[in-house]
Amino acid sequence: MLAPYACQPGASRGRLHPERMSSFRSPFQRDRDRIIHSSAFRRLKHKTQVFVEHEGDYYRTRLTHSIEVAQVARTISGVLGLNTDLAEAIALAHDLGHTPFGHTGEDALGLLMEPYGGFDHNAQALRIVTRLERHYADFDGLNLTWESLEGIAKHNGPVTGPNADKKHEGPLPYALAEVNAAWDLELHTHASAEAQVAAIADDVAYSHHDLHDGLRSGLFTEDDLMELPVTGPAFEEVDRLYPGLEKMRRRHEALRRVFGRMVEDVIAVAQNRLAAAQPKSVEDIRHLGTTVIRFSKPLYQELKAIRSFLFHRMYRAPSVMAERAKVTRIVNELFPLFLAQPDLLPTEWRKDIEAARDEVTLARIVADYVAGMTDRFAIQEHARLLGGGA
Repeated sequence: MLAPYACQPGASRGRLHPERMSSFRSPFQRDRDRIIHSSAFRRLKHKTQVFVEHEGDYYRTRLTHSIEVAQVARTISGVLGLNTDLAEAIALAHDLGHTPFGHTGEDALGLLMEPYGGFDHNAQALRIVTRLERHYADFDGLNLTWESLEGIAKHNGPVTGPNADKKHEGPLPYALAEVNAAWDLELHTHASAEAQVAAIADDVAYSHHDLHDGLRSGLFTEDDLMELPVTGPAFEEVDRLYPGLEKMRRRHEALRRVFGRMVEDVIAVAQNRLAAAQPKSVEDIRHLGTTVIRFSKPLYQELKAIRSFLFHRMYRAPSVMAERAKVTRIVNELFPLFLAQPDLLPTEWRKDIEAARDEVTLARIVADYVAGMTDRFAIQEHARLLGGGA
């Protein structure tokens, strides 16, 4: 049984292009399945999370990250009586708009696109699911439900209005503005609890797996983590219960306790906030003026210390920064090349290019193409067209 404040499949606002209901899947299950079968989702296999995809077989990619986020989202949603299918769909779609080379690629493409309306990976995910996936006879995109589109657009909170984060000041990203003009996503309100769960599941997943990947890479050690909140007590507990435990098992046992601490904290806080607010519907959730899914203040402060550690020791490590410089050059050189010579794009892009009315439209098409590249394809194309190496 779903809680009254959950998104009820039978009460969905539907799809922009009407379709017959499936006889064996709910609307949100259908959304999830379309996302999993999309081309953009498959390409996440070869897109960077932190380490460039070819650097090692064990590091997370955007695909494995998205799967882990979906698992966390289903777990939390199930405990809270929310719609697990919708939470999973939003979680699986949340990174579809990422460029090759992770946030490094996004930063580079964002600067290149400044004269043409900028670039934002969340907005790009909407562009993918509403326009760029072209498999169906009756429409472009995946024709997802309003609730899934809402979740992709504002799982991190309202985008406009008094409750919006200051980072959203200024004009809307063009990709978001286009979708919202076609179908009002009520960007001034909070998203459903399911979308909020997808957002916190993202935080849980990367906070956990970046510790794993950083240890495996040798950028820091278990002794370093013993000095931090949350991770330090986790290692101490494992050492107390399993003295002399083999290194890799010790690491896994400690970090799964960190993972559990985060999930349990989110569930406890949500239960308390829901009990206090007594929302009777998903509309109550949207108009509360605050999130119901969040970390407790003490844990949030402790996680800030861990993220600061990861920023300095992992995300800005000299070896990572050297790789960032290499891949930034690839994006910086590919984008202007394609903009100057759009005939270099594959034949299936020619119709869009020929229909481009001006340089802004053409630049956005080129950005769609570059953003859709995998790490390995971007490296290969750069080498083929410009004779460069990664």
